[in-house]
Amino acid sequence: MTSTITPPRTTARPGRAGFGQLLHAEWTKFRTVRGWVWSTVGAALAICLVGLLATAATSRSDPDGGSALPVGPGGEAVNDNFYFVHQPLRGDGTITVAVSALTGAISTDPRESRSGLAPWAKAGIIVKDGLDQGSAYAAMMVTGAHGVRMQYDYTHDSAGMTGAVSPRSPRWLRLQRSGDTVTGYQSADGTKWTRAGATRLTGLPATAEVGLFVASPSAEDRTATGTGFAPAVATAAFDRVSLGGTWVDASWRTGQVGDSAGTSGSYSQSTKGGAVRSGEGFTVTGAGDIAPVVGGPATSGVRTIENFLVGAFAGLIVMVVVGAGYITVEYRRGLIGVTLAASPRRGRVLVAKALVVGAVAFAAGLVSAAVMVPFGGQRSLANGFPVLTVPTGTEIRVVVGTGLLLAVASIFALALGTILRRSAVAVTAVVVGMVLPYLLATASLLPQGASEWLLRVTPAAGFAIQQSVERYDQVVTVYAPASGYFPLAPWAGFAVLCAYAVAAFGVALVLLRRRDV
Repeated sequence: MTSTITPPRTTARPGRAGFGQLLHAEWTKFRTVRGWVWSTVGAALAICLVGLLATAATSRSDPDGGSALPVGPGGEAVNDNFYFVHQPLRGDGTITVAVSALTGAISTDPRESRSGLAPWAKAGIIVKDGLDQGSAYAAMMVTGAHGVRMQYDYTHDSAGMTGAVSPRSPRWLRLQRSGDTVTGYQSADGTKWTRAGATRLTGLPATAEVGLFVASPSAEDRTATGTGFAPAVATAAFDRVSLGGTWVDASWRTGQVGDSAGTSGSYSQSTKGGAVRSGEGFTVTGAGDIAPVVGGPATSGVRTIENFLVGAFAGLIVMVVVGAGYITVEYRRGLIGVTLAASPRRGRVLVAKALVVGAVAFAAGLVSAAVMVPFGGQRSLANGFPVLTVPTGTEIRVVVGTGLLLAVASIFALALGTILRRSAVAVTAVVVGMVLPYLLATASLLPQGASEWLLRVTPAAGFAIQQSVERYDQVVTVYAPASGYFPLAPWAGFAVLCAYAVAAFGVALVLLRRRDV
């Protein structure tokens, strides 16, 4: 990139200018070089264009257009699909049941199924705001491989008694509603009870739906060609159902909540959900899940907001070129002496340059992300692709984080440019250390262990700031970089990038003071 720099005019005596004047001079220097200004605009456009191309629809995921995912109380996309045997409870009350069996079937072909139980298949009792998907709830349940659990509002999960259920070793479950508070209890014999947990469901209506439920997410299916997920169903035996409180009527109602099993699996043609009265209880079969939606193979076709920002690496490369060139062009044209003569306090010169290039890069990343997240979501929904809704705070962090990612990368490049004095070498160092590991890890070109190692120890860890999907122990998927999951938490990964930038900046300050005249 050819750049022409005219030293800014100043009436101040050399060495007497304040930092504000120095900062203004550096900004003037930046904006008067058209190549840098247009490159910054190009960085924002690159993020948008690459994001649009990467999420371009080749076919409709949902031809009927019913692609919106239910949203839970916390603002996250959720699965809320299960078979429900229920009655309306007015005011306070309790429901108690013994679960004496939990079995399952896995179907990889609609014409046949095999026995098997998903580890997070669940059967138990639930107090729910209503029958609308995404409504608040609290539940006590037994699971396929994780014992008794109390779960509520999709993202919350706490462990209870361990072990599998059987006719000889049932698990007794109880939920007690008192106002907005729902408390869960567990017992091995129906006599001695222990408290499993409690939660407040804000806004729980006076009349809530209470009853028995069964759900089963897709089960991990390992074959000769690899690991996938197969639809699964579960069947539970509920014995000695007892109710306490004011029930609107004495009749049980049955039906499916949600018209399918959601993103976590689906019914096969031969196994439908249903309930059969059995003595004082029920035998209930169901599929689906009550849990947050996550990324990975089990939810293929569901897009996340970072999918719309996949072009961030392209914009980052452009801003790295700008950041490195912002200092190396002065070395190449012999203007660094003029700059340092105008401001002998050399550390302040480098800080001013970092603030200018960092602010410009931040603005480019912020604007492009703020445009792409809502636009990409609307475009995907229009093409029949579900979009994984996230809480507002997460969305803001991803958008602002994209700006921070570009800002720190450009400052990193500025520091390396100061150290190496060669723009091409500095840019190559950032691309090899930051962009290349990110692409290798997220494109499934390396084993998962190697990918996670790269995203822990290289500057590429900074891309974690864009992760919107959460990890949940109660939801099974492939938590890998290729599925959008970084080995470090968003801010921890960003801190790794910042550490590299700070270290490089410190070396640059030392060299600028000792070496350059």
